Parts: sequence; structure tokens; C-alpha cells
Amino acid sequence: QVQLVESGGGLVQPGGSLRLSCAASGSIFSAYTMGWYRQAPGKQRELVAGITSDDSTNYADSVKGRFTISRENAKNTVFLQMNSLKPEDTAVHYCYANLGPRPYSTRRYWGQGTQVTVSS
Repeated sequence: QVQLVESGGGLVQPGGSLRLSCAASGSIFSAYTMGWYRQAPGKQRELVAGITSDDSTNYADSVKGRFTISRENAKNTVFLQMNSLKPEDTAVHYCYANLGPRPYSTRRYWGQGTQVTVSS
């Protein structure tokens, strides 16, 4: 059984920072692409950032220059450093991981979601 456990969400003022973490555990095989989506009330889930096993990254235009994604492969953990937070960043943030025995034989797993609220 595979679990993705997130931590680090919370309430922060505009301009503040938060760091999200997501650790994968269980029968993982290998962790390939990992990353974060978010979903605000009344909106569709959107990709925030992703990172491959060789550290190639991609970001939503709305977070470029403010957010940084990284990973620690030995611990199957992905991080999202969020700086200069804005009220429009308020959303439930979900981590994901593509796990499997080979790069083209993976399944996507999801974390339970962590709330990020940016408000004064």
C-alpha cells in the first residue's frame, strides 16, 4: 500500500512564505515525476509545479519566480517552497507522485491535501 503524507500548510499573511512537504511510503518501487496541484473553491484543480527524477522542473505561470519545487530522492519526498504568497494562492494543495517499476509503467498517487490560506 502506498501513502503520500503532506505537511506544511496553514494560514499566512500576503507576502509571507510556507513550505509544503510530501513523503511517499509503502511499496513504491521508484518515484518518477512528483509535484503539486491545487484547487480553490469553485475552480478546477490546476498544476502548480512538477519535478522529474532527474530534477527537471515546470511551473504554472502564476507561480513562476515565487515558488520552488525540489525533491529528496533518498526519502521519496517532494517539497514546495512558496514565497511572496498572494490571496489568490489560497487553495487546497495536493501532492502527487508517479510511482512504478519503470518510467513508462507508473501509476499516479495523490496526497490527502493540505489547506493553504493567504489572508490578512
